[in-house]
Amino acid sequence: MAAQLQIDILTLFPGMVEGFLRESMVGRAQKDGIIDVRVHNLRDWTTDKNNTADDRPFGGGAGMLLKPEPVAAAIETVSTPGCTVIYLCPDGEMLSTPIARELAQAKHLVLLSGHYEGLDQRVRDLLVQREISIGDYVLTNGTLPAAVLVDCVARYVPGVLGEEMSLTQDSFHGNLLGFPQYTRPVEFRGQRVPEVLLSGNHGAIAQWRKEQQLEKTRQRRPDLHAKHQAQSPPSA
Repeated sequence: MAAQLQIDILTLFPGMVEGFLRESMVGRAQKDGIIDVRVHNLRDWTTDKNNTADDRPFGGGAGMLLKPEPVAAAIETVSTPGCTVIYLCPDGEMLSTPIARELAQAKHLVLLSGHYEGLDQRVRDLLVQREISIGDYVLTNGTLPAAVLVDCVARYVPGVLGEEMSLTQDSFHGNLLGFPQYTRPVEFRGQRVPEVLLSGNHGAIAQWRKEQQLEKTRQRRPDLHAKHQAQSPPSA
């Protein structure tokens, strides 16, 4: 039986993600056949004896660029009809929960990890359908962002998470941050679990959690709080 979602990662550093893919939720989902993640070394598509994957940019400037030929060959080799090719780069659209949910509906994603000073623009124009960033900062290459995207998207593939309700309790669901969580013991270093959580009153617990989410979001992410307020129905 084919996996619900196939993901191919193209990178110069496959070792950076191989351990990650064997562990935790992503590892279990692969063992269960729900997702299928394959990692490929971009140098396998180079054609010279030195396996050269980069070259100097026209017009000068610091650093090197990934050459278009091996990257294009790699994309075209692993692509299937209807797949989405995604380039992980700092100038892409910001990864978010709605984007992760959308990508989880796909059958096949090809993730291209950038390196050096980036990628020849012609490959971006001709072969990439989407460009995604994981934040307003720069990493040495796009392999870790590719791993982040895999983890984020996999959560929304049906069957990957054991308890589907946990998706609705995540931070950013409904533009709210997560509520505080507690486990045993009831008292730890003088701090007690809030009494409402010990009450067994599920309505009161739900109300407390919602209040905690609203206050945390208001304090830490006023931008999300404003979005939540705008999307909430007016009080009667």
